[in-house]
Amino acid sequence: MECHALDSLEIGRLAVEVAVDKQASDIVMLDVRKVVNIADYFVICTAETVRQINAVVDGIEEAFVAAGIGRRRREGASESGWVLLDYGDVIVHVFAPEERNYYRLERLWRDATPVVQIQ
Repeated sequence: MECHALDSLEIGRLAVEVAVDKQASDIVMLDVRKVVNIADYFVICTAETVRQINAVVDGIEEAFVAAGIGRRRREGASESGWVLLDYGDVIVHVFAPEERNYYRLERLWRDATPVVQIQ
């Protein structure tokens, strides 16, 4: 567990709140503790444009810095249609629609338990 005041469920919910605020769509938070050992939760969402991907990613990063949550790494680029933010116990995936459909992470992790689903 990272050294901060929020537990992994609260961190995941914070990512979901920011994604909603930035008008991301098809937001899913999966409890992956029973299927992988790399994280507790995956948050997956769709942003329609490069600008919106940036807004979602920047919003999450700003909210997490304000909450004292440190990022381990960031992969991808908004221009590629996929950005991954690794916060240790919580991994956030922000996809463009085409990449979201291609990777279908919900199917890949179908044995995970959905915690939040917002269309």
